[in-house]
Amino acid sequence: MREEDDAGLGSLVSVPFHGRTVRGWVVGPATEPPSGRLLPVRKIRSAVRFFDAGMLDLLRWVSERYVAPLATAIERSHPPRVVGEESAPVEPPAANRSAPLPASAALAVYGGERLLDPGTTTWLRPLPRDEVTACVAGVAACLGSGRRALILVPEAEPLPATAAAVLEAFGPRATGFLGGNPRERYRAWLDIRSGRFDVVVGTRPAVFAPLADLGLIWISREVHPGHREDRAPYYHVREVAMARAGIEGAACVLASLSPSVETVAAAGAGAVRVARAPRGAERDAAPLVESVPPEAEDRSARLGHLLKTARSGVLLVSRTGYGVARVCRSCSEPAACATCHGPIVAERGRSFCRACGATGTCANCGGHEFGLERGGTERVAEWAKRQAGVRVELQDEATAPSDGRILVGTAAAVKDFGPRSVDLVAILDPDRALRRAGIHAGAQALATWMEAAAWAGPRTGVPRPGRVLVQTNRPGHPAIQSLVRWDPVPFLRSEAARRTEAGFAPNHPVFRIEGSAELPAALRSARPETLLATGAESGTVCLVAVRPEALDVFRQAVLRLVSAGVVERVEAEPQL
Repeated sequence: MREEDDAGLGSLVSVPFHGRTVRGWVVGPATEPPSGRLLPVRKIRSAVRFFDAGMLDLLRWVSERYVAPLATAIERSHPPRVVGEESAPVEPPAANRSAPLPASAALAVYGGERLLDPGTTTWLRPLPRDEVTACVAGVAACLGSGRRALILVPEAEPLPATAAAVLEAFGPRATGFLGGNPRERYRAWLDIRSGRFDVVVGTRPAVFAPLADLGLIWISREVHPGHREDRAPYYHVREVAMARAGIEGAACVLASLSPSVETVAAAGAGAVRVARAPRGAERDAAPLVESVPPEAEDRSARLGHLLKTARSGVLLVSRTGYGVARVCRSCSEPAACATCHGPIVAERGRSFCRACGATGTCANCGGHEFGLERGGTERVAEWAKRQAGVRVELQDEATAPSDGRILVGTAAAVKDFGPRSVDLVAILDPDRALRRAGIHAGAQALATWMEAAAWAGPRTGVPRPGRVLVQTNRPGHPAIQSLVRWDPVPFLRSEAARRTEAGFAPNHPVFRIEGSAELPAALRSARPETLLATGAESGTVCLVAVRPEALDVFRQAVLRLVSAGVVERVEAEPQL
């Protein structure tokens, strides 16, 4: 028997190519045999089939949507091989697949099992304490229909409460695809592929998990930046999951208190359904939010008063450390790093450059003493210790809010800790967050505020619920008003309109393309919706937005320009 007779769709093989032996994947028979001499497959490198027909359809979609080589999409769809694991014995599937499943009553308020309609995508806005139970109920309903479920979370450490609840509820039927060393990741991928598990809980790469009979893809905190891949093909989990749900006839649920602008725009266009609790239930579950003007160093008299009576709380600041250096005490020049001219900050008793990490040294005179603009987590914690009646701590990314302490942290410390009950959540400088560059900054800030604010929501049997304090000079800003009214949609619609007016409408593919001086004129022939060009040391950089219906024409044009040497690099969905 010839070596190639054992190869099939998804096989990894060695083939001759221009006098060399290269690695490739079998993607099916050719529609037309090529003219000339056909060379045989030299070797089958693995008995594992790395994708089936359905997964190949998804990988082709990824390749076309993000203008990336199909081989790159295939490589990103599974962990790097560890050959020794391929010969290890495969454990059988869980023996208790007929065991009772968790009750699914938690879905009733959101439309019940309509969430599992095949081929649909739904934005689910859970009540502040419902996402964990709703996710477990959705998975139970999916398994009860005889299909499998995939749960995607934006980060693995600390393990999100949603992920932990699903893994606990479904025991040996579920597995985590959440990191680990290369051997562990490849072993987990092989076990998933073998059909051993019915539920997979994973981070971004798990969107390609080889689960057969997929019935549900649940994306937790879908607006979180951790759902965007930062290597080619630069995919976003939300888009890939929606495409996979359509290809495999699964349901895709985007769960978040505050979704992305893209999700709201798609819901407005009818491409995404919306599942929310009745407005009365949302209003009853919403936290009490008040706003006051900030005072010096992110303080206010109202915050000081609330700290005196709070037994638990979280203070959110947009900056870490003790302050930012503004002037050199030796020469009175504006403070700047001697190495890279970046900003110098004071943190944990030392000064250093925020950009390059070098020890704080004045770029003008070499001095090491600076006048500070005080503010940041350390400075706020220092002040709060004098106000609060409980201990005050700096919050790291694994510390969950709890009774008997006030935590001071940044947005990075707002995690999926599950239902929490605190007396006070204070957002100390939202105006600074809203001024940050980036078209996603406002939506991500609002989502973070809502997740934190949910910790202070009404508590059953507790006579005095927690409260949320927002220190802002712009209480009428749409993002602040969305938080106060506990409804993100008005602000996100205004963001969608703003982005559309700027030429980068939500859900319109965007690319950053580098190439030669001829690049702008060559790209205009593909009639993009928006094209911005600028010069760079290495050539020309173009930022391009494309109408979805024109993507195929644009992709073909880019591929021709790559062959002509005009295009050198393509990055899909750059961080704007």
